[in-house]
Amino acid sequence: MNTKFLERKQISVRGVVQGVGFRPFVYRLAHDHGLAGWVLNHSGGVEIEVEGTPSTLDAFVHGLTAQAPPLARIIKVEVTGAPPAGYARFEIRHSVAEEGLYQLISPDIATCADCLRELLDPVNRRYRYPFTNCTNCGPRFTIIRDIPYDRPLTTMQPFALCPDCRREYDDPLDRRFHAQPNACPVCGPHIWLEKAGGTSSLQAKDQPSKLRGDAAMRLAGEMLLAGKVLAIKGLGGFHLACDATASGAVQTLRARKGRPAKPLAVMMATLEDVRHHCYLSDEEETLLLSQQCPIVLLRWRDGSTVVHGVAPNNRFLGVMLPYTPLHHILLRDVGRPLVMTSGNLTEEPIAQNNDEARNRLSPLADAFLMHNRD
Repeated sequence: MNTKFLERKQISVRGVVQGVGFRPFVYRLAHDHGLAGWVLNHSGGVEIEVEGTPSTLDAFVHGLTAQAPPLARIIKVEVTGAPPAGYARFEIRHSVAEEGLYQLISPDIATCADCLRELLDPVNRRYRYPFTNCTNCGPRFTIIRDIPYDRPLTTMQPFALCPDCRREYDDPLDRRFHAQPNACPVCGPHIWLEKAGGTSSLQAKDQPSKLRGDAAMRLAGEMLLAGKVLAIKGLGGFHLACDATASGAVQTLRARKGRPAKPLAVMMATLEDVRHHCYLSDEEETLLLSQQCPIVLLRWRDGSTVVHGVAPNNRFLGVMLPYTPLHHILLRDVGRPLVMTSGNLTEEPIAQNNDEARNRLSPLADAFLMHNRD
């Protein structure tokens, strides 16, 4: 191509544009338009230099906002012209830290349909792995330590990627390209089950072959079915959980937590389960299935097996779907709705880390389902 017909654009993008697949999107968009240059993250957003003909550059700039990834939230795009630099290809460059700048970070996103399919597929290498995620879902805000949003600056830093995960992480065309929480059973965080009150026969370090990983998950499900109260570590803190169809378990949880009558939230495995217990409109269904995975107040069916002690004297039930792989696995193992309420004594802050949970929640829970990702 005759270089005299080329132009270069320097582009700054601000908003939620890190941890949402924005750089691989830019990479693909540049290749679609036959452009050269680079893209990188820095502490204030994303910087792009791109070189091509005026028409292709215009199409590229338009596509940045018109075709942006679904989790991106673009606040501002600044474009300036510059003389051609003679770039030979388009590349993704290493992130740059810049003092005094800040970057909006995506909130945590509920498990996407692709990751859920992998999670439930017995032949997939991430089958029943509680920390499955990709660029389109998983933890963001709760694992960040500093900006720019790169793995060494998150709580995933201690977990070195295995060769399979590294290939995904380094491939701009893979949906796990630079997915900072990317992990698998070989290289990622793990779960374990321990009794409340300190070390015991349930603690993972004593019986790692029995009570770590999937064995811990299955035993946790059995304990819930037996009427026990569990403290479950999620993304940003702990839940207290029990069988929502067992009156004794619900009353035990209420007595220990000091919450005698206020309604408790319930998690159900699938939309079909929700329909069994509650009336559901199209709008309410859309809310339940959204990326935010909120608690939705639904009109309670008379035939529901969720005990009335969950929401005394109330015609509505606060319902949510699983929003992490751990919750998806647990709810399917139990096969019943579970109370999922905040991991704290009433009026106290939610317990955040393992040691805090052991100290504060031991009087409330029979056991802890924990993991080693901060």
